[in-house]
Amino acid sequence: MNKWMTAWLVCAVLGLFSSFARADEPPLTFIVTSDSHYEAIEKLERNDRNRVTLQRMNDIEGVNWPEKLGGGPIGKPRGVLALGDLIDDGDRAGETEIQWRHFEEQFGLDGTDGVLKYPVFEGWGNHDGPPEQFIKQRRSVQAEIKRRNLARLEKKLISRVSENGLHYSWDWQGVHFVQTNLYPADKQNAQVRYSLPWHDPQLALQFLKDDLQASVGDSGRPVIIVAHCGFDTDWWVADDWKAFYDAVKPYNVIAFFHGHTGTGVRRWAPEGETQPPLDVINTGQTEKGFFVVEIGAERMRLGYQVKQDPRVIENPDWDWKFLFEKPIKRPQEK
Repeated sequence: MNKWMTAWLVCAVLGLFSSFARADEPPLTFIVTSDSHYEAIEKLERNDRNRVTLQRMNDIEGVNWPEKLGGGPIGKPRGVLALGDLIDDGDRAGETEIQWRHFEEQFGLDGTDGVLKYPVFEGWGNHDGPPEQFIKQRRSVQAEIKRRNLARLEKKLISRVSENGLHYSWDWQGVHFVQTNLYPADKQNAQVRYSLPWHDPQLALQFLKDDLQASVGDSGRPVIIVAHCGFDTDWWVADDWKAFYDAVKPYNVIAFFHGHTGTGVRRWAPEGETQPPLDVINTGQTEKGFFVVEIGAERMRLGYQVKQDPRVIENPDWDWKFLFEKPIKRPQEK
C-alpha cells in the first residue's frame, strides 16, 4: 500500500462525518482565484498587487453581500482555491525558484504560514512547468504540489489524492470538491500537438471519475470541480469537453470553476446535449480580484470582488461584478 493510499484510508474514515451538511451550520463560504503569475525579475509590481488582494481576502469576513444577492455579512471563508498559473515561469533558471518562494510566502499552506489567513488549495496551470522529470532547473512546481498534498493530508485538509500525488479532493459541509489541476482529461488529445509535456493533464479525468464514484456515488451531494482551463481552451478540445461532461453528468455538479482566460459567469454543455448545462465561473487574475462563494441549504450565491483600479497599492477601492445565484439541491441527512 503506497503512502497516498494509506493517508487516504485514514482521512476517508474521518470524512464520513462531514458527508452531509448539518441543519444548524452556517452557510459554507470560500474564495476562488487564479493566475497569480508571481514574478522574479520583471513586473514585480504584480507581486505587490497580489499581496493587496490577499489582504482583502483576509478582511472579507463581515463585508456585506450586494443587496442584489440578498445582502447580509459574508461568513468566514473555509479556504482559498487557487486555480493554476501560480507563477509566471515554471522552468526558467534563476527565476522559477524565486517566483515559487513569493507564492509560498504570500499564499502559505494552512493559513498560519503566509500572508493569507486561510488554507489554500492550489493546482498547476500551463505557466507552472512540466512534470518534475522534465524540469531543467532546480524547482518543480508539480513536485511542490505533491509535497504540499501530503502535508494537507496530514493536516486533514483534504481526504483523497491521486496515485501520482497531484489531483485531490475534500469535503466541506456536505459539498464535495475536486481539484483536477491543468484540465480534466487523461492525456493531451491526439488532435493536438501543443507544447508537451507542459500540457499533459496526467490522468486527471480518471481520478475525477474514480473519486466521484467512491466519494459521492448516488448520494446526490453537491459537487464543485475546479481546473485551470475551461471550455474555451484550444488544447483541451471539444471531444475532451464532452468526455468530461459525460463523466460528471450523473452527479449533482453545481459549478465548474477555472482560470486561464477572462473573468465571468456562463453556462456550457456539449452541442446537442439534452441535459442541463454546467454553470461555469472563470475566476480571472489574483492581482485584480477574486470570487466569494456561499453555499447554503438551498442556494448558492457568488460574486467577484474587484479592484476599481488594480494599479493602486494603498487602500484600493473595491466593487462587485459578475453576481450570480441559483437554487441547489441537497440530499436528506441519513
